[in-house]
Amino acid sequence: MKKVLIAEDSSVIQNLAKKILEFQNFEIHSVKNGQQVLDAIEKEDFDILLLDINMPVMDGMECAKAVRGLKDEKKAKLPMIAITGNARNYSMDDFKEAGFNDMLAKPLNFDALVAQVKTLTE
Repeated sequence: MKKVLIAEDSSVIQNLAKKILEFQNFEIHSVKNGQQVLDAIEKEDFDILLLDINMPVMDGMECAKAVRGLKDEKKAKLPMIAITGNARNYSMDDFKEAGFNDMLAKPLNFDALVAQVKTLTE
């Protein structure tokens, strides 16, 4: 079973994404900020990260850059999807530069979410 780590400070979005992805047979772990993402991936392996861009402590952009800079090559190459409520503030190039493989705008399109997660974890 593929393991997904969702970093999102909105528990509503977190819970919805969790239910939808669990229904697709993904194992979901969730945290509230980028620092917790780094702590979690240090302890265990995940197949993909879903990172909200606007989070307290450490935002998604900072977190993505930190993941790409990890010494463990396998972890540094983890697929990452940016989740953003203000997509207009960033271009796809900005997300790519931070290390993201793809992005999803809020309100989340759950079909797109499932499709992207499946594509990046195959």
